[in-house]
Amino acid sequence: MTSAARSRHRRSTGSRWLVCTGAVACFVMLPFLALLLQAVQGSAGLWSHLVSTVLPVALMDTIILLSGVGLIAAIIGTTTAWLVTAYTFQGRRVLEWALLLPLAVPTYIIAYAYLDILHPIGPVQGAVRWLLGYSSPREFRLPDLRSMTGCIVLLGFVLYPYVYIPVRAMFLTQSANLIEAARTLGVSRRAIFWRVALPLARPAVAVGVSLALMETLNDIGASEFLGVRTLTVSIYTTWVTRSDLPGAAQIALALLAMVVALVAWERWGRGKQRYASSAQRNRAFEPRRVSSATGLLLFIAGLLPILVGFAAPAAYLVVAAWKRVEFAGFSSRFLFEAANTIGLAAAATAMTVVFGLLVAYAGRLRPGLLTFWFHRLSTLGYAAPGTVVAIGILIVLGTFDRFVDHTAIAWFGISTGLLTMGSSAALLYAYTVRFLAISAGGIEAGLSRIPLSFDHAARTLGQSKVGTFRYVHLPLSKAAITAAGLLVFVDCVKELPATLLLRPLNVETFATHLYGEAARGTYEEASIAALAIVAIGILPVILLSRMGRVSSRA
Repeated sequence: MTSAARSRHRRSTGSRWLVCTGAVACFVMLPFLALLLQAVQGSAGLWSHLVSTVLPVALMDTIILLSGVGLIAAIIGTTTAWLVTAYTFQGRRVLEWALLLPLAVPTYIIAYAYLDILHPIGPVQGAVRWLLGYSSPREFRLPDLRSMTGCIVLLGFVLYPYVYIPVRAMFLTQSANLIEAARTLGVSRRAIFWRVALPLARPAVAVGVSLALMETLNDIGASEFLGVRTLTVSIYTTWVTRSDLPGAAQIALALLAMVVALVAWERWGRGKQRYASSAQRNRAFEPRRVSSATGLLLFIAGLLPILVGFAAPAAYLVVAAWKRVEFAGFSSRFLFEAANTIGLAAAATAMTVVFGLLVAYAGRLRPGLLTFWFHRLSTLGYAAPGTVVAIGILIVLGTFDRFVDHTAIAWFGISTGLLTMGSSAALLYAYTVRFLAISAGGIEAGLSRIPLSFDHAARTLGQSKVGTFRYVHLPLSKAAITAAGLLVFVDCVKELPATLLLRPLNVETFATHLYGEAARGTYEEASIAALAIVAIGILPVILLSRMGRVSSRA
């Protein structure tokens, strides 16, 4: 093959990768475009009805919930990040990774656990009445957890790690030269946090809070269990209870607009903060050693969010699961639910990793504006709540099934019925759209660590772009691909809103089984499934803690 022919072959190979990336972007965007079209069409007078009845309450509850959760997550995440970064005390290294543990507990499991723990006849209120000398809930009871305040507090204590992770990373990269300069100018140790460290970490706080708020918008179980009617809950009830797809689509469009506003706020919050990190290799920020008494107080302060966000609900699940097994053994449904959960999550993970490879590798082969936009569109689904994605997919697959059915009747006189609706295909589609950003981002980060000189060397030795990918990039990015796949798998296992709306008939996963039992108030029946979800959720926490130890040594 001549050099000109080889050059044309390489260009055509890169073009094929780009076309595949464009196809993935269309695959992801299709539910959102269908949602927009359905919402614009709607039914006569529906939008005015929603504006006058459903949206005011749902929108106000959503705004209040986001404001409260964002404030609590920002306070806990920032203060705990500073605590384990700025001070040295006994137990600090335990707190560094233990503060990540609430990430293992989905929000709906926290609500499920605390509804039983703080029940009027539960262990906590019973102990409080015993200490105060009361004998009945009629004489004394704590405020009801089913309230806006309860929802804000619980979600804030679960979602603070989204702020803790980026803020701690920012504190670790801040130069000791800045701290020493502030000290020479007379700034006290306590004031350094407010006047130096925190202003420099504002971009990381904005990123973390925006992630926590997006998780809050995606939540459906905790909000519904605790009696908060958010936009997400309204979408679910509008479709499931009233079978009103146009109405659900229009509420979903309002929720999507709120997500866009959140993303814009996050970009604005960190857009002009270019000074937050330095390109120079400065001396790392060194923590200050404190006395034993002060260290004990700091350890207790750092332990509090871990106890509320992880230890208490996890201990409750262990006890409830043991009681369930001791009384009636393992449910016969557990193995089927485990097979459904793992099978669907594994299939979606494989699909998502393949698509992520296409998107990430096309960016390496054909960098440019078109590739950039294909990448952005392909990863749009992670910012959208699961209910929004699910409603869009319902519209797409419903239209596809009707088209195939009408075509089959017209050509062959045979009705095909519903081919994809109510099947695993709909759920796999939703998982892929929702979590493609995790796969593409993780794989792209792995590929970025491979020098371009490796590509040039492989080409010099006669390898094509596909051969270079197979023999050079794939082996060297294996760890990044595995980590991305693990994160996607765990998120698929924990995902509740999309699973509730799109699961096949008579198919239960751990998440949907837990939701159903909690809705009926039979908490112990779902404790084993909840414990299994938490155990699986610990896997990315272990991964993140290892990455944190590596970065702190660097």
